[in-house]
Amino acid sequence: MPHFTIEYSANLDSHIDMSELVEIVRKAAVETGIFPLGGIRVRAVRCGHYAIGDGNPDFGFLDMLLRLGEGRDLKTRKEAGERIFRALSAYLDPVFAKRKFALSFDMQINDKETSWKRNNIHEALKAEAAHG
Repeated sequence: MPHFTIEYSANLDSHIDMSELVEIVRKAAVETGIFPLGGIRVRAVRCGHYAIGDGNPDFGFLDMLLRLGEGRDLKTRKEAGERIFRALSAYLDPVFAKRKFALSFDMQINDKETSWKRNNIHEALKAEAAHG
């Protein structure tokens, strides 16, 4: 259940290809090897209303939250998080070079006792892999 939610300031629309960015995050998550392929979700939410710092409208932000299920030790989570953050940060280097920009990434573990899920994507991917 790795669910990535990316919130970003609307003033980044002309500086970032969000379709490309969510794919970079998805690929980096796959490359960690710790997440089930059928559970990975990456979504970007444009924030049209925001205030940053002193209110300068040229400041931008991108905040990513990863929610995941229990079962991975701290070392594994940190290594995966660092790999994903490096990929995201490298993609955003041009934004940092052109404007004032804040990037953040947090990881949150969902308590299995209070997290409900229903998903048939796992089975579909297994069937595709088995049958080509």
